[in-house]
Amino acid sequence: MKPCLLILCPSPPSTLARLAEHFDCHYAPDAESRRTTIAEHAASIQMVLTTGAVGLAGAEIARLPALQLVSALGVGYENIDLGAARERGIALCSGAGSNAASVADHAMALLLAAIRDLRNLDIACRAGLWRTQLPAQDGVGGKRVGILGLGAIGERIATRAMAFEMSVGYHNRTPKDASPHRYFDSPLALARWADCLVVAIPGGAATHHLVGREMLEALGAGGYLVNVGRGSVVDTAALADALRRQVIRGAALDVYESEPLPPQELVALDNVILCPHLGGNSPQAVAQALTQFIENVRRHFAGEPLLTPL
Repeated sequence: MKPCLLILCPSPPSTLARLAEHFDCHYAPDAESRRTTIAEHAASIQMVLTTGAVGLAGAEIARLPALQLVSALGVGYENIDLGAARERGIALCSGAGSNAASVADHAMALLLAAIRDLRNLDIACRAGLWRTQLPAQDGVGGKRVGILGLGAIGERIATRAMAFEMSVGYHNRTPKDASPHRYFDSPLALARWADCLVVAIPGGAATHHLVGREMLEALGAGGYLVNVGRGSVVDTAALADALRRQVIRGAALDVYESEPLPPQELVALDNVILCPHLGGNSPQAVAQALTQFIENVRRHFAGEPLLTPL
């Protein structure tokens, strides 16, 4: 008998097919199918695969008497009720590290696009404008990149930034002893030092609107903001105001507060680049995340320590 898995995160057919090789799967990617699937199969569901954005509520956990393991497919887990799961002794894990390279690639692409203003250069070229009619674009090398969150993703962003001859600083709750990069003891101090601020921290109450008016003013008129962490970390209204008043020079976001709807405060601005939260969604990253999840399940049923516990 295959273990019974409830899949809550929207997934392509290739992902569902791979999971079906190992599990008896129930796919419920929307609110209605989620309610009906839990109601009909509650007694048999042993595992739930979700994401930080999709989550799993405590009330849902209470309705699943056979539940043994909950996993986030990616690194985020902000909407999973960890307390309710732990009270039941349910194992918890994530896809930590599985999409780090992909997200770091995307963060660097966004940063380069913002600095070189590729969005507006593309529009100008399509309109028939030649370089002599356009202002000079900002340079990349020598800029100071402040990384808010030097985890698996942040470390890889730092490596990529150094390849572009950029200086790297960071803020974590505590400094990393082995890191060669400059540590700042507060996000505000990091923003004051940086030319470019890259957000790579999780969402949740502790980081809600951490990047707001004060942080953006500290970043300054020549500064760039990139967010590949969670949309809730950046105050959208404050960012829109800063971009309109040129408090900062530009921004590039893969995540935003209104997901999946576009951030209406930002869509008309020409100094921001918007992507629909796909930084970690490469075929390589998805394959690695699935491999990691399958290994965590194997370890759980074998009584071994999980690979990436929460």
